[in-house]
Amino acid sequence: MDGSLSLWVLTIVALCALIAVDFFVGGRRPHEVSIKEAGIWTVVWIVLAALFGLGLLLFQGGQPAGEFFAGFITEKSLSVDNLFVFVLIMAKFAVPSVYQQRVLLLGVLIALVLRAAFIAAGAAMISAFSWIFYIFGAFLIWTAWKLVEEARTEQREGEQEAYEENKLLKLVERRIPSTGAYHGTRMSVVENGKRLMTPMFVVVLALGTTDVLFALDSIPAIYGLTQSPYIVFTANAFALMGLRQLYFLLGGLLKRLVHLSYGLSVILGFIGVKLVLHALHESGVPAPEISVPVSLGVILVVLAVTTVTSLTASGTRGSQDTP
Repeated sequence: MDGSLSLWVLTIVALCALIAVDFFVGGRRPHEVSIKEAGIWTVVWIVLAALFGLGLLLFQGGQPAGEFFAGFITEKSLSVDNLFVFVLIMAKFAVPSVYQQRVLLLGVLIALVLRAAFIAAGAAMISAFSWIFYIFGAFLIWTAWKLVEEARTEQREGEQEAYEENKLLKLVERRIPSTGAYHGTRMSVVENGKRLMTPMFVVVLALGTTDVLFALDSIPAIYGLTQSPYIVFTANAFALMGLRQLYFLLGGLLKRLVHLSYGLSVILGFIGVKLVLHALHESGVPAPEISVPVSLGVILVVLAVTTVTSLTASGTRGSQDTP
Protein backbone atom coordinates (compact mmCIF):
# COMPACT_ATOMS: atom_id res chain seq x y z
CA MET A 1 0.00 0.00 0.00
CA ASP A 2 1.17 3.52 -0.80
CA GLY A 3 -0.03 6.02 1.79
CA SER A 4 -1.44 9.26 0.43
CA LEU A 5 -0.01 12.60 1.55
CA SER A 6 -3.00 13.23 3.81
CA LEU A 7 -2.57 9.79 5.41
CA TRP A 8 1.14 10.46 6.03
CA VAL A 9 0.39 13.85 7.60
CA LEU A 10 -2.39 12.41 9.78
CA THR A 11 -0.15 9.53 10.91
CA ILE A 12 2.78 11.79 11.79
CA VAL A 13 0.52 14.21 13.68
CA ALA A 14 -1.03 11.30 15.62
CA LEU A 15 2.41 9.89 16.47
CA CYS A 16 3.60 13.32 17.64
CA ALA A 17 0.48 13.59 19.84
CA LEU A 18 1.16 10.15 21.35
CA ILE A 19 4.80 11.08 21.99
CA ALA A 20 3.66 14.31 23.68
CA VAL A 21 1.25 12.39 25.92
CA ASP A 22 3.99 9.89 26.76
CA PHE A 23 6.33 12.74 27.70
CA PHE A 24 3.94 14.88 29.73
CA VAL A 25 2.34 11.95 31.56
CA GLY A 26 5.32 9.69 32.17
CA GLY A 27 8.56 11.42 31.20
CA ARG A 28 8.33 15.10 32.08
CA ARG A 29 9.40 14.74 35.72
CA PRO A 30 12.72 12.89 36.20
CA HIS A 31 12.16 9.85 38.41
CA GLU A 32 13.09 6.21 38.77
CA VAL A 33 10.74 4.13 36.65
CA SER A 34 9.02 1.31 38.52
CA ILE A 35 8.26 -2.10 37.02
CA LYS A 36 4.55 -1.30 37.28
CA GLU A 37 4.86 1.97 35.36
CA ALA A 38 7.07 0.39 32.69
CA GLY A 39 4.66 -2.52 32.35
CA ILE A 40 1.62 -0.28 31.93
CA TRP A 41 3.26 1.86 29.24
CA THR A 42 4.63 -1.21 27.45
CA VAL A 43 1.12 -2.65 27.26
CA VAL A 44 -0.23 0.73 26.08
CA TRP A 45 2.20 0.91 23.15
CA ILE A 46 1.59 -2.72 22.17
CA VAL A 47 -2.19 -2.16 22.28
CA LEU A 48 -1.82 0.98 20.15
CA ALA A 49 0.22 -0.99 17.61
CA ALA A 50 -2.41 -3.76 17.59
CA LEU A 51 -5.20 -1.21 17.08
CA PHE A 52 -3.29 0.35 14.21
CA GLY A 53 -2.86 -3.08 12.62
CA LEU A 54 -6.58 -3.81 13.04
CA GLY A 55 -7.31 -0.46 11.40
CA LEU A 56 -5.25 -1.51 8.41
CA LEU A 57 -7.15 -4.80 8.34
CA LEU A 58 -10.53 -3.05 8.30
CA PHE A 59 -9.70 -0.31 5.80
CA GLN A 60 -6.94 -1.79 3.64
CA GLY A 61 -7.35 -5.56 3.89
CA GLY A 62 -5.43 -8.54 5.20
CA GLN A 63 -2.24 -8.10 3.15
CA PRO A 64 -1.19 -4.67 4.56
CA ALA A 65 -2.26 -5.71 8.07
CA GLY A 66 -0.24 -8.92 7.89
CA GLU A 67 2.79 -7.01 6.59
CA PHE A 68 2.49 -4.50 9.44
CA PHE A 69 2.26 -7.15 12.17
CA ALA A 70 5.18 -9.12 10.67
CA GLY A 71 7.23 -5.94 10.42
CA PHE A 72 6.30 -4.72 13.90
CA ILE A 73 7.16 -8.04 15.56
CA THR A 74 10.46 -8.23 13.67
CA GLU A 75 11.42 -4.66 14.56
CA LYS A 76 10.34 -5.17 18.17
CA SER A 77 12.47 -8.29 18.51
CA LEU A 78 15.45 -6.56 16.90
CA SER A 79 14.97 -3.57 19.21
CA VAL A 80 15.36 -5.85 22.23
CA ASP A 81 18.89 -6.52 20.96
CA ASN A 82 19.41 -2.73 21.00
CA LEU A 83 18.72 -2.73 24.72
CA PHE A 84 21.89 -4.68 25.43
CA VAL A 85 23.92 -1.83 23.94
CA PHE A 86 21.77 0.77 25.73
CA VAL A 87 22.63 -0.91 29.04
CA LEU A 88 26.34 -0.68 28.20
CA ILE A 89 26.01 3.02 27.27
CA MET A 90 24.19 3.83 30.51
CA ALA A 91 26.90 2.06 32.48
CA LYS A 92 29.80 3.65 30.59
CA PHE A 93 28.53 7.19 31.16
CA ALA A 94 27.27 6.41 34.68
CA VAL A 95 23.82 7.86 33.98
CA PRO A 96 21.90 8.34 37.27
CA SER A 97 18.79 6.13 37.31
CA VAL A 98 16.55 9.16 37.83
CA TYR A 99 17.63 10.61 34.45
CA GLN A 100 17.68 7.41 32.40
CA GLN A 101 14.13 7.65 31.10
CA ARG A 102 14.73 11.20 29.77
CA VAL A 103 17.91 10.05 28.04
CA LEU A 104 16.08 7.14 26.45
CA LEU A 105 13.15 9.29 25.30
CA LEU A 106 15.41 11.79 23.52
CA GLY A 107 17.65 9.06 22.13
CA VAL A 108 14.67 7.19 20.70
CA LEU A 109 13.33 10.37 19.07
CA ILE A 110 16.69 10.94 17.37
CA ALA A 111 16.70 7.30 16.26
CA LEU A 112 13.19 7.66 14.82
CA VAL A 113 14.20 10.69 12.72
CA LEU A 114 17.33 8.92 11.46
CA ARG A 115 15.37 5.78 10.63
CA ALA A 116 12.87 7.85 8.64
CA ALA A 117 15.80 8.99 6.50
CA PHE A 118 16.94 5.37 6.05
CA ILE A 119 13.42 4.30 5.12
CA ALA A 120 13.17 7.04 2.49
CA ALA A 121 16.57 6.06 1.08
CA GLY A 122 15.57 2.40 0.99
CA ALA A 123 12.32 3.20 -0.83
CA ALA A 124 14.20 5.29 -3.40
CA MET A 125 16.72 2.51 -4.05
CA ILE A 126 14.01 -0.14 -4.40
CA SER A 127 12.04 1.95 -6.90
CA ALA A 128 15.16 2.74 -8.95
CA PHE A 129 17.04 -0.57 -8.79
CA SER A 130 15.17 -3.86 -8.60
CA TRP A 131 18.45 -5.72 -8.09
CA ILE A 132 18.87 -4.01 -4.70
CA PHE A 133 16.92 -6.95 -3.22
CA TYR A 134 19.93 -9.17 -3.96
CA ILE A 135 22.13 -6.77 -1.96
CA PHE A 136 19.65 -6.56 0.91
CA GLY A 137 19.24 -10.34 1.00
CA ALA A 138 22.96 -11.06 0.92
CA PHE A 139 23.59 -8.45 3.61
CA LEU A 140 20.98 -9.96 5.93
CA ILE A 141 22.38 -13.48 5.46
CA TRP A 142 25.87 -12.15 6.24
CA THR A 143 24.52 -10.29 9.29
CA ALA A 144 22.83 -13.47 10.50
CA TRP A 145 26.13 -15.32 10.32
CA LYS A 146 27.92 -12.49 12.17
CA LEU A 147 25.31 -12.62 14.94
CA VAL A 148 25.95 -16.33 15.42
CA GLU A 149 29.71 -15.77 15.51
CA GLU A 150 29.38 -12.97 18.07
CA ALA A 151 27.04 -15.05 20.24
CA ARG A 152 29.45 -18.00 20.19
CA THR A 153 32.37 -15.71 21.08
CA GLU A 154 30.46 -14.24 24.03
CA GLN A 155 29.57 -17.71 25.27
CA ARG A 156 33.21 -18.83 25.09
CA GLU A 157 34.58 -15.71 26.79
CA GLY A 158 31.70 -15.49 29.25
CA GLU A 159 31.35 -11.72 29.00
CA GLN A 160 29.71 -9.11 26.85
CA GLU A 161 31.71 -6.82 24.61
CA ALA A 162 32.26 -3.32 26.01
CA TYR A 163 30.68 -0.34 24.35
CA GLU A 164 32.98 1.63 22.05
CA GLU A 165 32.20 5.22 21.14
CA ASN A 166 31.66 5.87 17.44
CA LYS A 167 33.74 8.40 15.48
CA LEU A 168 31.07 11.10 15.60
CA LEU A 169 30.85 10.85 19.36
CA LYS A 170 34.63 11.03 19.75
CA LEU A 171 34.75 14.07 17.47
CA VAL A 172 32.05 15.85 19.49
CA GLU A 173 33.84 15.11 22.76
CA ARG A 174 37.12 16.43 21.37
CA ARG A 175 35.77 19.60 19.76
CA ILE A 176 33.00 20.71 22.14
CA PRO A 177 33.95 21.64 25.72
CA SER A 178 31.94 19.81 28.34
CA THR A 179 31.36 19.59 32.07
CA GLY A 180 32.40 16.61 34.13
CA ALA A 181 29.11 16.30 35.99
CA TYR A 182 25.40 16.01 35.20
CA HIS A 183 23.25 19.11 35.66
CA GLY A 184 19.83 17.53 35.91
CA THR A 185 18.38 16.88 32.47
CA ARG A 186 20.03 19.95 30.93
CA MET A 187 22.02 19.41 27.75
CA SER A 188 24.27 22.43 28.29
CA VAL A 189 25.15 24.97 30.95
CA VAL A 190 26.98 28.30 31.11
CA GLU A 191 30.06 28.32 33.32
CA ASN A 192 32.39 31.32 33.56
CA GLY A 193 30.65 32.88 30.58
CA LYS A 194 31.20 29.81 28.35
CA ARG A 195 28.56 27.43 27.01
CA LEU A 196 29.47 23.85 27.91
CA MET A 197 27.69 20.62 27.02
CA THR A 198 26.84 18.18 29.79
CA PRO A 199 27.25 14.38 29.86
CA MET A 200 23.48 14.21 29.20
CA PHE A 201 24.06 15.57 25.68
CA VAL A 202 26.78 12.98 25.00
CA VAL A 203 24.65 10.06 26.20
CA VAL A 204 21.62 11.14 24.13
CA LEU A 205 23.85 11.47 21.06
CA ALA A 206 25.37 8.05 21.78
CA LEU A 207 21.96 6.37 21.95
CA GLY A 208 20.63 8.10 18.83
CA THR A 209 23.65 7.52 16.61
CA THR A 210 24.23 3.96 17.81
CA ASP A 211 20.77 3.08 16.52
CA VAL A 212 21.98 3.91 13.01
CA LEU A 213 24.04 0.70 13.13
CA PHE A 214 20.95 -1.29 14.09
CA ALA A 215 18.98 0.38 11.30
CA LEU A 216 21.43 -1.10 8.79
CA ASP A 217 20.00 -4.50 9.74
CA SER A 218 16.39 -3.69 10.54
CA ILE A 219 15.49 -1.55 7.51
CA PRO A 220 16.54 -4.17 4.90
CA ALA A 221 14.84 -6.81 7.07
CA ILE A 222 11.46 -5.10 7.09
CA TYR A 223 11.70 -4.29 3.38
CA GLY A 224 11.93 -8.05 2.99
CA LEU A 225 8.45 -8.28 4.50
CA THR A 226 6.81 -5.32 2.79
CA GLN A 227 7.71 -2.83 0.07
CA SER A 228 5.37 -0.16 1.47
CA PRO A 229 7.35 2.78 2.97
CA TYR A 230 4.25 3.69 4.99
CA ILE A 231 4.08 0.29 6.69
CA VAL A 232 7.87 0.24 7.15
CA PHE A 233 7.74 3.64 8.88
CA THR A 234 4.76 2.91 11.13
CA ALA A 235 6.10 -0.51 12.17
CA ASN A 236 9.43 1.11 13.09
CA ALA A 237 7.71 3.98 14.91
CA PHE A 238 5.55 1.72 17.09
CA ALA A 239 8.48 -0.61 17.81
CA LEU A 240 10.80 2.26 18.80
CA MET A 241 8.32 4.28 20.85
CA GLY A 242 7.82 1.43 23.30
CA LEU A 243 11.55 0.85 23.63
CA ARG A 244 12.04 3.21 26.59
CA GLN A 245 9.51 1.38 28.78
CA LEU A 246 10.76 -2.01 27.61
CA TYR A 247 14.25 -1.06 28.85
CA PHE A 248 12.98 -0.69 32.41
CA LEU A 249 10.53 -3.59 32.20
CA LEU A 250 13.01 -6.20 31.09
CA GLY A 251 15.88 -5.02 33.32
CA GLY A 252 17.77 -8.07 34.51
CA LEU A 253 15.76 -10.34 32.20
CA LEU A 254 17.98 -9.21 29.32
CA LYS A 255 20.83 -11.26 30.76
CA ARG A 256 18.61 -14.34 30.70
CA LEU A 257 17.84 -14.10 26.96
CA VAL A 258 21.01 -16.02 26.18
CA HIS A 259 19.74 -17.41 22.87
CA LEU A 260 18.27 -14.16 21.52
CA SER A 261 21.11 -13.59 19.07
CA TYR A 262 20.60 -17.08 17.62
CA GLY A 263 16.88 -16.43 17.19
CA LEU A 264 17.50 -13.06 15.53
CA SER A 265 20.08 -14.63 13.24
CA VAL A 266 17.51 -17.23 12.10
CA ILE A 267 14.95 -14.48 11.45
CA LEU A 268 17.41 -12.27 9.54
CA GLY A 269 18.69 -15.24 7.55
CA PHE A 270 15.14 -16.31 6.71
CA ILE A 271 14.22 -12.81 5.52
CA GLY A 272 17.48 -12.64 3.56
CA VAL A 273 16.56 -15.82 1.69
CA LYS A 274 13.05 -14.42 1.16
CA LEU A 275 14.55 -11.28 -0.41
CA VAL A 276 16.80 -13.27 -2.73
CA LEU A 277 13.85 -15.43 -3.85
CA HIS A 278 11.80 -12.27 -4.44
CA ALA A 279 14.62 -10.76 -6.50
CA LEU A 280 14.86 -13.92 -8.60
CA HIS A 281 11.09 -13.89 -9.12
CA GLU A 282 11.22 -10.21 -10.20
CA SER A 283 14.01 -11.11 -12.66
CA GLY A 284 11.79 -13.69 -14.36
CA VAL A 285 13.31 -16.75 -12.71
CA PRO A 286 10.60 -19.23 -11.60
CA ALA A 287 11.53 -18.98 -7.91
CA PRO A 288 8.96 -19.58 -5.15
CA GLU A 289 7.69 -16.59 -3.17
CA ILE A 290 7.29 -16.79 0.63
CA SER A 291 3.92 -15.38 1.67
CA VAL A 292 3.33 -12.91 4.51
CA PRO A 293 1.43 -15.46 6.69
CA VAL A 294 4.33 -17.91 6.39
CA SER A 295 6.81 -15.15 7.27
CA LEU A 296 4.76 -14.08 10.28
CA GLY A 297 4.45 -17.69 11.45
CA VAL A 298 8.19 -18.33 11.17
CA ILE A 299 9.02 -15.15 13.09
CA LEU A 300 6.59 -15.96 15.91
CA VAL A 301 7.74 -19.58 16.22
CA VAL A 302 11.43 -18.64 16.25
CA LEU A 303 10.89 -15.96 18.92
CA ALA A 304 8.78 -18.31 21.07
CA VAL A 305 11.32 -21.14 20.86
CA THR A 306 14.23 -18.73 21.49
CA THR A 307 12.54 -17.28 24.58
CA VAL A 308 11.71 -20.69 26.06
CA THR A 309 15.17 -22.15 25.45
CA SER A 310 16.84 -18.96 26.76
CA LEU A 311 14.89 -18.95 30.02
CA THR A 312 15.41 -22.70 30.44
CA ALA A 313 19.16 -22.48 29.80
CA SER A 314 19.69 -19.42 32.01
CA GLY A 315 17.57 -20.99 34.78
CA THR A 316 19.60 -24.20 34.64
CA ARG A 317 22.85 -22.21 34.64
CA GLY A 318 21.67 -20.14 37.61
CA SER A 319 20.74 -23.23 39.63
CA GLN A 320 24.16 -24.76 38.91
CA ASP A 321 25.92 -21.58 40.09
CA THR A 322 23.93 -21.51 43.34
CA PRO A 323 25.91 -23.21 46.13
